[in-house]
Amino acid sequence: MKIFIADDDRNIVKILEKIITDKDLGEVLGKAYNGLDAAEDIAALSPDLVLLDLLMPDKDGISLVKELKKSNPNTQYIMISQVSSKEMVSKAYESGVEFFISKPIDAIEVQTVIKKVIEKLEMNKKLEMIQSLFPVGQSTVSSEQNKDDKVAGIKRVMQRIGILSESGSQDIINAAKYLIETKKRMSDISVSELCSHFHDNPKIMEQRIRRAATVGMINLANIGIEDYMNEIFTEYSNGLYNFEQIKLEMDFIRGKSQKRGTVNLKKFIDGIVYYSEMEM
Repeated sequence: MKIFIADDDRNIVKILEKIITDKDLGEVLGKAYNGLDAAEDIAALSPDLVLLDLLMPDKDGISLVKELKKSNPNTQYIMISQVSSKEMVSKAYESGVEFFISKPIDAIEVQTVIKKVIEKLEMNKKLEMIQSLFPVGQSTVSSEQNKDDKVAGIKRVMQRIGILSESGSQDIINAAKYLIETKKRMSDISVSELCSHFHDNPKIMEQRIRRAATVGMINLANIGIEDYMNEIFTEYSNGLYNFEQIKLEMDFIRGKSQKRGTVNLKKFIDGIVYYSEMEM
């Protein structure tokens, strides 16, 4: 795993480099302390993974990811930030960011998030290899079986986070199936547009999905309070949600904060699709 770090705070860069080295998470092949240098170095080095600050001199993290995704589509990005603005976080995910790591840096969180990205990269390689073994014109039976397997995968993910019986569960299945069948991601379509394919009033379907996704976030927060290293918690708290928001919900449940976590529906639905394909 070749990793590049970009942050204008040199101490943050040192901390991240030490965590990556100590935990044997990969090779740090480059560092940059501003957006312009980062853009040039990342384009030249083509790392597997980039950890970058949201707010950097010369070029911010979101602009950087948007620019580099065009020339380096296979590189994965983890955003590092103290920013809690819902709009800013949403823009970051839409630009192509996979996960967030909150400042101040937590070694366990860094290790967990990087491992998730490594797992995703390895799974993508396996899926590409499997797909290459089958002819393009596969039979209708195989195609239908594939769809059934993916629906089963979606249901297993929802069952693990405790939302399979929620009223919005079928809406989530329909939305995820649509993305799978059309080979789209949420960066290609708005939530409202997606829901309009199934409901005359897309807002109603969107609200049902949001309520179900929120229940899943609350369930994961409770799991994390009981066991921070629980497999379900570590698997889905970053893959389906923004980990910063999960932590907010955990603090709310503990009575340490009046602010609750929120759900990024685009990240949630994309995550459901991704994990459903891993389940096959």
